[in-house]
Amino acid sequence: MSTTTANELYPEVRSFLESGPLKGFVGGKELESTGGETFTTSDPGSGAQLAEVYSFQASDIDQAVDVADEAFKTAGWEQLPQNERSALLHRLADAVEKQKHIIAQLESLDAGKIEAQAQGDVQNFVDTIRYFADLAQNVQRRSILAVKNHEAWTMRQPWGACGFIFPWNFPFLLVGWGIAPALAAGNTVVIKPAEDTPLSTLYLARVAQEVGIPDGVINVVPGLGSVAGAALSANPKLQRMSFTGSPEVGRLIAESCGRNLVPVKLELGGKGAAVVFNDVDIPDTAEKLVNAITFHTGQVCCDATRWLIHKNIYDEFVGECIDRLKDVQVGYQLNDTSQMGPVVNAKQHQRVLSYLEKGQSEGAECLLEGGVAEVPGYEGYYVKPALMAGSLDNVAAREEIFGPVAYLAPFETEEQAIQMTNSTDYGLANSVWSSDLNRAARVAEVMCAGNSWINAHNVFAHGIPYAGIHKSGMGGGVLSIETLLDYWRSVSVVRPL
Repeated sequence: MSTTTANELYPEVRSFLESGPLKGFVGGKELESTGGETFTTSDPGSGAQLAEVYSFQASDIDQAVDVADEAFKTAGWEQLPQNERSALLHRLADAVEKQKHIIAQLESLDAGKIEAQAQGDVQNFVDTIRYFADLAQNVQRRSILAVKNHEAWTMRQPWGACGFIFPWNFPFLLVGWGIAPALAAGNTVVIKPAEDTPLSTLYLARVAQEVGIPDGVINVVPGLGSVAGAALSANPKLQRMSFTGSPEVGRLIAESCGRNLVPVKLELGGKGAAVVFNDVDIPDTAEKLVNAITFHTGQVCCDATRWLIHKNIYDEFVGECIDRLKDVQVGYQLNDTSQMGPVVNAKQHQRVLSYLEKGQSEGAECLLEGGVAEVPGYEGYYVKPALMAGSLDNVAAREEIFGPVAYLAPFETEEQAIQMTNSTDYGLANSVWSSDLNRAARVAEVMCAGNSWINAHNVFAHGIPYAGIHKSGMGGGVLSIETLLDYWRSVSVVRPL
């Protein structure tokens, strides 16, 4: 379906936005916050308010966890035969796919995401639900153990109520990555969406009820991170916790879960490198990296934000990138001609601009200036793509900017490129670009991160584990059988013979 113009909201979208204040969804019911507290979510492309949303307090969060815990014990979701549970998840995926245009437009409005990209995110959610629904049917939950003089086996069982806190950059896609394996394994979930982007998740809760997901299995608790998020991660009734966001908040989540000995999965930030050797197709590689750094305005944790370019092609490569970045059409996210929309809010807008200033103050060369982008008719949070260069000790090369900014540096040898790649506290994802596939594989294997890509960046095929190390995360990854196994606990059964 083609994208709409800014003045052509779907009737379902308009009706949903006007039905507020939007309520949370717990136990199959739409609920207000205890004291009627609300917050607003706004369109980052125009600055206009989209909707008022009830802001759940700590007592509301505790109630939601109680409901999820009780639903795990009594709603029958855990006891369903796997094929029946998977069938319900397929029904959810089908319903979401039929309403993809509605959910994508909500996502686009709320997150500032180009509408076509938002449609891709919704389809990814659909594909993720289907992947785990099918995978769960093909995993043998009981495994016989060959132990002398004993009859023994292990049995995988769901944990119970699982908590999820999601960020604002990929609200709907990441909900799929998080809850799909948990639900497929028979757990119940409590979802805290980011306060900047709660709309698509609130809409999802209603779709889930319509397709017959039992009450209390999927619960959505909107609210502020400092209140609702903190209360969720501190709840001792949770059996597992998952957080996607910044390392700073991730530490707080881990500390909170640690007090209750609740296992926690953290997918945090990144400062990925793209290592470009001198045997690449320069125009093609430049095009792909430009597309990567401008996708969703660079608000992608696994993005290639450090470009390490072989010195023999450095100048030519920089020129190709600058030419392409100058042609990127920055505009309102629902306009067909826009290639890059706004950043999500005023805070993020200032963050990107401040790193340009701090980087230059520490001696970085500004290859492409960047800065504020003016979009006629819209008072949103727009920035231009930027390229910086210099020492990797620079603050703009060390710290995550989360915007359309790449930092460049030349290298001479393979060993030097590896050393430069690994000179960071982060460890999420890197890429290596070369026509010599043996060299590319050799370099990819020794990059210190959870993921290495060859001649591509931001590749997320279902079935391939995706996770970070060091400052980029802990506790396991997503999108693979390992993720599904995370949401089953193992019990050993033994009978002496």
